Amino acid sequence: MSIAKQKFASCTVAVGTLLFVALCLVFASAPASAFSQRSDSIIAHFEQGKGVTITNNNHLVLLPSGKEKFTDLFQAVRNARHTIHMEYFNFRHDSIADALFELLEQKVREGVNVRVLYDAFGNASNNSPIKKDELKDLRNSGIEIYEYYPLRFPWLDYALHRDHRKIVVIDGKIAYTGGMNVADYYINGTEEVGDWRDMHMRLEGGAVHELQRIFLRIWNKTAKQNLKESDDLFPPAPQEGDSLLMGLKRDSCDSEGHKQIAVINREPNASPKIIRRTFVAAINSAQENIEIINPYFTLNHKIRKALKNAIKRGVEVEIMMSENCDIPITPRVGDYNARKLQKKGAKVYYYQGGFHHSKIMTVDGLYSFLGSANLNSRSLRYDYECNLLVLDQCTTAELRQLFAVDRQNHCVPLTDEYWHKRSHWKNFQGWLFSILSPFL
Repeated sequence: MSIAKQKFASCTVAVGTLLFVALCLVFASAPASAFSQRSDSIIAHFEQGKGVTITNNNHLVLLPSGKEKFTDLFQAVRNARHTIHMEYFNFRHDSIADALFELLEQKVREGVNVRVLYDAFGNASNNSPIKKDELKDLRNSGIEIYEYYPLRFPWLDYALHRDHRKIVVIDGKIAYTGGMNVADYYINGTEEVGDWRDMHMRLEGGAVHELQRIFLRIWNKTAKQNLKESDDLFPPAPQEGDSLLMGLKRDSCDSEGHKQIAVINREPNASPKIIRRTFVAAINSAQENIEIINPYFTLNHKIRKALKNAIKRGVEVEIMMSENCDIPITPRVGDYNARKLQKKGAKVYYYQGGFHHSKIMTVDGLYSFLGSANLNSRSLRYDYECNLLVLDQCTTAELRQLFAVDRQNHCVPLTDEYWHKRSHWKNFQGWLFSILSPFL
């Protein structure tokens, strides 16, 4: 399948006390009743965590489809004047990637510095990889492009610690991150699973600087360069009327320009547990409702326990999973976990409108956690990942509305009757393969 093996494949350290103060300021603007007792676990998480900076001057625009993401991204690339930095798990060599690289070559001719990273395992594991001669042509055109962690013998070692992040920073002023790589199936779907759903975001504000720093660290490591965090790489945020914003989708929230966002960046040696701990802290803080969309629901012990405890204390836990999936084994384990939680009281919905590859969690309508990280061991224990903790009720409401529309129009609820109508062999596989969860 087109990405059958893809899934196999840190920010400035802040003092805990300062983070606590920052979070207090963040929540001060909201009614006390909205956040009382619900943010305790999140605050504790950041007190203990490292490598996290909260910024409170952000715009965030949701791009919930491939068409929206690539339309917005291509326009931003056209508007670029200084630098274009891209970091992806893979570029599938198809019409979208060809058009993007052609545009990047044009920007080089205009004098823009273009730097591109892709993961070697991610490239090798898709069915239309960038080949050596194509890589040579891109470099000859002036694009600086490097392969992160090239595959060498013994190849088994290279399955670990892959760069699964998706980050683009343009002119140091706007950034993109989320769950989408560069491939035309985000627009056209695939024969195997049908339409391909995913979530991407565009940012302006302080969070852009955090994403730029993440990119520069891995860029310098991979390209053997020493780019500094200079003013030309971190210019002021774009203002209304800035040509960089021309033609881009705008933030429709009243909180635009004032959104509080924490960039939660997982790096194996620097912040290996940060994303898992944020999931657990957010779940533990919930008092009313948790909504989760995630394609690979293999979980781990602490997240599974946190969800069970949330259900026990009366939190409504709703989980959306795709009935169709792009890989074997993993979805069966996800089914097994979802069924166990459903029997405890969670509401589980099977998405039947194609393949829902989004990674989104909302808590109590107050904040959301979304990005590149799956709820599997690959993302939580091994890979480089980047999520956003968005402490904004308007953005969270937008995500909940998307959940509600999909639940109403594209889902079937998992019930006892529905479970027993499913293939008994698939259900047995879920139980059998659950032993492999730490490696999936």
